[in-house]
Amino acid sequence: MLNSLGIAKPPAETRVVVAMSGGVDSSVVAALLKEEGYDVVGITLQLYDFGAALRKGACCAGQDIYDAATVAERIGIPHYVLDYESRFKEQVIEEFADSYARGETPIPCVRCNQTVKFRDLLATARDLGADALATGHYVQRHLGPDGPELLRGADAARDQSYFLFATTPEQLAYLRFPLGHLSKLETRDLAQRYGLSVHDKPDSQDICFVPDGDYAAIVKRLRPEAVEPGEIVDLAGRVVGQHQGVIHYTIGQRRGLGLGAEVSGGEPLFVIRLEPNRRRVIVGPRAALGRDRVHVKEVNWLGAPGVTEAACTVKLRSAQAPIPATLVRQADGSGTLTLTAPQHGIAPGQAAVFYDGERVLGGGWITATELSDLEVAA
Repeated sequence: MLNSLGIAKPPAETRVVVAMSGGVDSSVVAALLKEEGYDVVGITLQLYDFGAALRKGACCAGQDIYDAATVAERIGIPHYVLDYESRFKEQVIEEFADSYARGETPIPCVRCNQTVKFRDLLATARDLGADALATGHYVQRHLGPDGPELLRGADAARDQSYFLFATTPEQLAYLRFPLGHLSKLETRDLAQRYGLSVHDKPDSQDICFVPDGDYAAIVKRLRPEAVEPGEIVDLAGRVVGQHQGVIHYTIGQRRGLGLGAEVSGGEPLFVIRLEPNRRRVIVGPRAALGRDRVHVKEVNWLGAPGVTEAACTVKLRSAQAPIPATLVRQADGSGTLTLTAPQHGIAPGQAAVFYDGERVLGGGWITATELSDLEVAA
């Protein structure tokens, strides 16, 4: 007989490691599983320097580690803090800086889930003899005909599936998401019922390792060449302004260009593409942003085995509603999405996440885009 986590053991004989970030979600997961009688072990990751991390709106910071320890003591489970700072710097922060230097718009939270949390922490959980690793993400895991499937969270406003597209089938077999069927309000109500001090703690905001949202300062320190000044050029090649580094711009950006109305003839200008090797920012009208073909790399496939072409919907940004597309996957891990209608502001470095209804089919990293009737990719 299977327990509530789908494991053929009594809860008392089932060890579950809970990734405790110090926030309300993972704290409720630990308390919920403890109440159900599981052998729960809490683990919190120290990902970067305490001094730089003692601020509100962060995660895996000094205050968060204290909060996680307080919750663990309250519910009576062992709690360990693991120093993953060097791994986090190498696998997340350095990659973040490199991505911006390449003219991309990175998503470090996905890389963190992909590497530090769902690879390294998962291995540690296995070393501790755990039967599963549980997190507070708002996604759902169901068993399908080919094994575990990843689905969007029941609360569309809290769904985090976009950020977990890189979860592999092997990892999904080991992971559990006990909050996937709940809303945030229901989670906070549970935290109050369990008497957890974090029941009204604000959600983490922005990128955890970027103080005050100033990501450019991080990139400047790690990759100073990425903030060299250069030219802002229109689609005809005419220099219309100067910039202080391509890292300050992203595809589709309108605000902060510093260009007067005389440059655009009164028409709003947008960032059309970035050329970091030439230190150029290319601007043009909104119509020039339209793209209906999206190339991706490092595709992680969670759909039926062997499928290389699929009709799907795709999210090209975390806050975007899924749009219809056709995906063709290649053996080298790359793929091409053909959209049913052009979209504006698709940025390399972001993720393209594929869905079949509520099910996550996988995703990949956007490398380039084009408009199907143009010969030159943007």
